[in-house]
Formats: sequence, structure tokens, C-alpha cells
Amino acid sequence: MTETPIKAVFFDFDGVLAESAEIKVEAFRSLYAEHGPEILQKVLAHHADHEGISRVEKIHHCHREYLGVDLDEVALAEVCERYSAIVEDAVVTCPAVAGCDDFLAAEHGLLGLFVVSGTPEDELRRICERRGIARRFDGIYGSPRLKDVIVNEVMESKGYQPNEAVFIGDAMTDYRAAEATGIRFIGRVDPARRDPFPVGTQTVPDLTTLSMLIRHN
Repeated sequence: MTETPIKAVFFDFDGVLAESAEIKVEAFRSLYAEHGPEILQKVLAHHADHEGISRVEKIHHCHREYLGVDLDEVALAEVCERYSAIVEDAVVTCPAVAGCDDFLAAEHGLLGLFVVSGTPEDELRRICERRGIARRFDGIYGSPRLKDVIVNEVMESKGYQPNEAVFIGDAMTDYRAAEATGIRFIGRVDPARRDPFPVGTQTVPDLTTLSMLIRHN
């Protein structure tokens, strides 16, 4: 029996297309360092455990649970703006994950290519434009919508079946989105970082072999 060919690839952004995961860690460090090492440790642990979740949710949680401050919409937006100011230019100029540019150039027009990230959608699209990769994608989607909701909407609108799609991510949020939508998952695990995925999860150190993997495995 012949395997169904992959028609669509969904990518997380930070740590999958761009080497920007550590930039986000440093942004949380910048926001919370003034509150002391104990608070900072809790914030960084929460961020690490919830990679791929919207920064809005994480900041709201950290202020409420660790600082005892329940931010209203205006105050929350102000903190998120500070975060964006720290990260955007750095994410635009950071290196691409090895193999990313070659994959996008080779597969653009052959596969449906989509970004599904926890970064706010307007900022994400701006970053992709500034990095010169926006034209490679058939859709660029970010928060506040959840990843599984976005994937399901794209799958339905494009007529993809679950066995025709794959999600490439670096966090359990991505793994769970793939699981919830019934599509295949491949984890990108930077050799310098711990592997967060369940035993047996297919992983790659970068995107240099991705074309071969999605077509022959």
C-alpha cells in the first residue's frame, strides 16, 4: 500500500524557522529581573514549560501568580509592548535554523507551507516580511487563536486530510496541536537544548533533511 503524500507543512516559528528561542527567554529575563532572583526563576520556569503559548497569557499569569498583580487590559498591553520592543528587531536579524531557507525555496509552490505560532499575528507577519520569507508561505498565523484551531481551519479550507499534513515544532504546545488535529509531528530539537518530547517522537536537529523525511518516511 502506497503512503499518502504530504501536501501541507505547518511550522512553529521560534526555534523552528529562526534561532530565536533564546531571544524570548532573554526578553522575559529583562521584564522580570527587577523583581529578584526568586521571581525570575519562577517566570523562566513557567516560560520554559509553556513554550509556544501566547506571551499575553504568560505575562498575565506571571504577574498574577508571582507578583500578585492582576493586570487589566491596558496594563497588560503595556507590558506586552515592552516585550515586543525587546524582541522584534532581534528576531528579525537572528540566524535561520539550518536548512530553513533551502527548504522554503525548494518546496514553495509544491507544498502548502504555513506558519502557526504563539507570537501575535501582526508582529509575526511583520517579522516574516522583514526576514524576506513571507512570500514563501501560503498563510502566516499567530495568537490569539490557538494552534489546533488554526490548523483545523486551514485543513478544512484547503481540503487537506490529516494524513496529508505534518507539523514541525520545538515545544509540547506544537506536539499537542498536532495530536489534537490528527496530523503527523516532527520535533525540532536543538542539540544544545533538552528534548521535551515523549520517548519515540521523531525529531531532527535542524531542517536540512526535512524534504527527505516528509516524502520518504
